[in-house]
Amino acid sequence: MDSARGGEVVVVGGGVVGLTTALVLAERGWRVRVWSRDPVERTTSWVAGALWWPYRIEPVVSARGWALRSLDVYEELATRPEATGVRMVEGVLGETALDEADAWAAARLPGLRVSTAEEYSGSGVWARLPLIDMSTHLPYLRERFLAAGGAIEERTVSGFAEADAPVVVNCTGLGARELVPDPSVRPVRGQLVLVENPGIHTWLTSTGPDGEMAYFFPQPGRLVLGGTADDDVWSTEPDPAVAEAIVRRCAALRPEIAGARVLEHRVGLRPARDAVRLEREPLADGRVLVHNYGHGGAGVTVAWGCAEEAAGLAAS
Repeated sequence: MDSARGGEVVVVGGGVVGLTTALVLAERGWRVRVWSRDPVERTTSWVAGALWWPYRIEPVVSARGWALRSLDVYEELATRPEATGVRMVEGVLGETALDEADAWAAARLPGLRVSTAEEYSGSGVWARLPLIDMSTHLPYLRERFLAAGGAIEERTVSGFAEADAPVVVNCTGLGARELVPDPSVRPVRGQLVLVENPGIHTWLTSTGPDGEMAYFFPQPGRLVLGGTADDDVWSTEPDPAVAEAIVRRCAALRPEIAGARVLEHRVGLRPARDAVRLEREPLADGRVLVHNYGHGGAGVTVAWGCAEEAAGLAAS
């Protein structure tokens, strides 16, 4: 840690990327404050599904390392699922051939294989992956961060100059579009339907011939149904017609879903960018700004790897 900076840092943004980054910094001895416009329960991360899988995001080589480091952490956290919200769950990635799975991921996922006809009617790959219940995981990160001496303030930031710390970490996600400003950051709207779980214990992702997605993730007390990925759509209001279509597509995969009681509708805006921005920017006043945003729908997948790299940039 750079003692000349007093070990103080403000992390702007309180979603999964921001909280994980703040936690890594705090546990490395920094005095950390998180400034977040919303409590974790109102962040985009709260809406996430959230399945770990090495989504192909740019920069590809770095993303592989971030994803694998995050996998290591999630596997450890999965030994305490009730506390952390992380479980290792079996499921099928539909419309995926085994030889399409990245070799670097396959080598790290023992048991990866072609799915059987009983598991999925189409072509797919069976895997045992971390499935994260964000309603448990985000509070876990928050409490672990606070236990490490961190502090959280709910406040709206209009500029990084407001942060009274030698090091500022930008984990604002979609907010970076205006705050940096970075017009390359754009929303990808996702809608979910939460239903009572009719007895499904595995997850499934599928893409129909028309390109429409369908997936379901069993979480404690519910089944999460999805989904959509609508570029440049800002609305956070659930669309009833979209919700009906989501249930219909999922029920085509597992008929028992058709009669499941709807518990909740959710919408989140994924903070997409052509490439994740993870870099150190010296400011004119001598302070340091570390950017860590633009993860799109892969925030959970790369959170820990990105957090550790961001912490390293803060200290360099």
